[in-house]
Amino acid sequence: MQLNKIKVLVVDDSIVARKTIIDGLARFPRIEVIGYAINAMDAERKVKSLNPDVMTCDVQMPGMTGIEFLKKLLPVHPLPVVLVSSLNLKVFDALHAGAVGFVRKPDGVQSREAFVQSLAEAVTEAASAKVRRPAPVKAPEVEAAPMLPLGPLTLKQPYLIGLGASTGGTEATLEVMKRLPADIPPMVVVQHMPPGFTKMYAERLNKLCRMEVREAANGDKLHPGLALVAPADLQCRVNRTAAGEYYVTCQPGEKVSGHRPSVDALFHSMADNVRCKMIGIIMTGMGADGAEGLLRMRQRGAYTIGQDKESCVVYGMPGVAFEKGAVCEQASCERIASVLLRSLQTGR
Repeated sequence: MQLNKIKVLVVDDSIVARKTIIDGLARFPRIEVIGYAINAMDAERKVKSLNPDVMTCDVQMPGMTGIEFLKKLLPVHPLPVVLVSSLNLKVFDALHAGAVGFVRKPDGVQSREAFVQSLAEAVTEAASAKVRRPAPVKAPEVEAAPMLPLGPLTLKQPYLIGLGASTGGTEATLEVMKRLPADIPPMVVVQHMPPGFTKMYAERLNKLCRMEVREAANGDKLHPGLALVAPADLQCRVNRTAAGEYYVTCQPGEKVSGHRPSVDALFHSMADNVRCKMIGIIMTGMGADGAEGLLRMRQRGAYTIGQDKESCVVYGMPGVAFEKGAVCEQASCERIASVLLRSLQTGR
């Protein structure tokens, strides 16, 4: 059976960028570029007349920015949007405004061929994504409910937490982490994203969450109150010293389950090397990365949590994990934090 083509509207004020995107996407049989727009006003008209399946959009445009455009468009026309951006913190504001994914523009390090391939993959993923209408961001001390302190007074034994996500995961992971207390057991987070953005993402989480969050570096030790974000294009794994201390390695290597960093690589390392209690969390994302590793963690006694279908932008990774029997409990991204805390406090 032949799949329907994905109709794409390209929005970018740069003639060179538009040509690169349009010519590049034309090489993929499943994708059809049905039009382009040179600014937000032009795009608004063409979204209504062309009714695309997916829109690619620059973040920085003259007049109305991509972020302002998405805030105006998506509440009335919930269209999957893939951001095409240079290394810019505003990408995360646009993701909060409702975009489902992003690709980094070529900058002399990444080849044009790699950029086009990444964009085609992002467009294909976006075509099956569910656009969520986000609630306004509030300071964590206002939004999160008061919680009992964790740590030596309430936890009878040490824990390690692993979390993996892909498409839609930047905001879903924030929904979990901003609800957690400052003295949460050590966490390692794998979020699929382009090089350069993981450091900015960790900095954003650090500002919005109670615990310390930073991009992982090779050899970083794990301790309560610290969450490490795996750096892009490196495999991040948890290891244990002879003295029983835990640390991460962040090293080049082959892709695992199609990704680098890979959720499976992280989860398998936890299953193999961690001797204390573990919790694994798998969240929204295309494909199956993390499902096998989470199953292995569960087989080794970990409590495992999967994001439910209703709250996922793409119910791929958590769906496959659930089908494999890797998930102990499903919950929405808004409830995962309370499920995690209950597991820590009860030891189940």
